[in-house]
Amino acid sequence: MLKIGSIVWGVRDLARATAFWTAALDYLPREEPDDDWVVLIPREGSVLGGSGVQLALKLVTSPSARRHHLDLYADDGAAEVARLLALGATRADWRYGPDADCVVLADPDGNNFCVIQKNSDWFRR
Repeated sequence: MLKIGSIVWGVRDLARATAFWTAALDYLPREEPDDDWVVLIPREGSVLGGSGVQLALKLVTSPSARRHHLDLYADDGAAEVARLLALGATRADWRYGPDADCVVLADPDGNNFCVIQKNSDWFRR
């Protein structure tokens, strides 16, 4: 089963965007921000945040219109990737870092999205 885990929002000033979105949504960083990435979660609720979709902020340098995408969290990432490919997704041409926890796919219209192998430490059901 897939769930929208994060909406990934491309920003040009990560610190300013983090300050804005945490105040606007009453969210907080899930963990210490990186230089180019932070995941925000709802403050209200459990120790790890309340219910609701996460907002991931990613530093971008391109003015390209495709600065936003979905992260889909999977309990079994490999099975979900296979299922999505069978439904018509394609593998995106993507360079993965050494610690990548995702597979980048494109929908039939060419829009990229990520299938993330969910880390159970991030969530409480």
